[in-house]
Amino acid sequence: MGASGVGHEPPDDVPPPAVGGTKDANAPATAGASPGKTPGTAHPDGETSRPGPLARLGKAVRSAARAGPARPEFWRSPLRGPRLTSLFGLVLLFGITVLFVTGLLSYAAYNPDLAAVNDQTPNKGWLGFYLFSWPTSPYWLYRLTQGVHVTLGIVLVPVLLAKLWSVIPKLFEWPPIRSISHALDRLSLLLLVGGAGFEFVTGILNIQLHYIFPGSFYTLHFYGAWVFIGAFVVHVAFRLPRALRAVRPRRGEPAAGSEEAFGLVAPRPAAPTISRRGALAMVGLGSVALLVVTAGQSIGGWWRRTALLAPHGRDPGSGPNGFQINKTAASVGIRPSDVGPAWRLTVRGPGRQVDLTYEQLLAMTQHESALPIACVEGWSTTDQRWGGVRLTELAALVGMGVNTPEVLVESVQRGGSFRSAVLSDHQVRDSRSLLAVRVNGAILSADHGYPARAIVAGAPGVHNTKWVTRLTFGEPA
Repeated sequence: MGASGVGHEPPDDVPPPAVGGTKDANAPATAGASPGKTPGTAHPDGETSRPGPLARLGKAVRSAARAGPARPEFWRSPLRGPRLTSLFGLVLLFGITVLFVTGLLSYAAYNPDLAAVNDQTPNKGWLGFYLFSWPTSPYWLYRLTQGVHVTLGIVLVPVLLAKLWSVIPKLFEWPPIRSISHALDRLSLLLLVGGAGFEFVTGILNIQLHYIFPGSFYTLHFYGAWVFIGAFVVHVAFRLPRALRAVRPRRGEPAAGSEEAFGLVAPRPAAPTISRRGALAMVGLGSVALLVVTAGQSIGGWWRRTALLAPHGRDPGSGPNGFQINKTAASVGIRPSDVGPAWRLTVRGPGRQVDLTYEQLLAMTQHESALPIACVEGWSTTDQRWGGVRLTELAALVGMGVNTPEVLVESVQRGGSFRSAVLSDHQVRDSRSLLAVRVNGAILSADHGYPARAIVAGAPGVHNTKWVTRLTFGEPA
């Protein structure tokens, strides 16, 4: 960034080589040395010992380190300094805090304590503490929190990269470990940098629906988040006072090698090609550009056209069913026979069961709800007009009264995740919660869940189960 970060001049403390193999006649002779031999350690018997292989290896490693990036003079950029690093750090402090909070809210939206099908994270223990039962009002809450989580994560990428660039000389400090406390500090930095890279990379891949992970994204991202946030809290506790001092108004950067420089100021800086303000502006413009090409997928509607980073190749078509989808009927193994004339909706309650044909479902009292679809990948739709039967009225068919309990919703899909979900009792009782058979006045398309799908206010998109075949009220899932 800006000026060159690598110098090619020899270090000041290395003497020039002797010319023509000459020797200073006035130089004192080394004890125990003879012409043409390397000095060693004199023994009582007059013999000289040479350093052992481990000693020679250690000397070679130290020499190589001092000649490479561990040497302060190796880093030449005139932009690096505690003030620039602290400004990037304070932006990340705010941004990552918001990311973590919205991530916890996203976890809570799955109502993980209701059933194992809602949260299949193994051995989560106390890390999977349940915050609260996710509300249905305001109905756009998940759309907002997850949209902020994904969009802000993308926007912070230039700031994160700039922060890593600004402190890269510290990653090559020599010796790498000076004490136990220094070793713990280095370990926290390793977890911080590694955790940040892991969380941002897996999150971006998930947004693009590019699942190349060696396991479930949800499990990897969950545990990665806790490792990262632990290291982040430790880092903030030790570095925040220093960062606040560094951003105070003052004239110029501290001198290289001083305590205030924190090893970030180049001792022999190259000529600048951009100012620090210019560097800040460049990072800021990068974040603004990413905001412009990302936010549209959360806003939806016309603005989705500006979301150049949104997943492509999933054209929902036009008309009443022409809005975003994640998984198509074909991608999860839905066959025509699964949703054809033989399809039945099974409604179960304690000791009772009712089987409905598609025509019988259409004959029940129909209601409408205007609700969006909001997905964990950050995209969402504007409000769609859904038509169908209220979940409370379906519960009444099997003897459920006013206090309708939770319900297990199951799909006919064979492959993929989230083929079933458990909805809480207050989600079921919300008058906007439907088993939808229409959207925007038209019959559901196959990709939107024909013949019937759940639609619940405020729930993540994966809990609005498609191709529903069974509802089980009041029994353990």
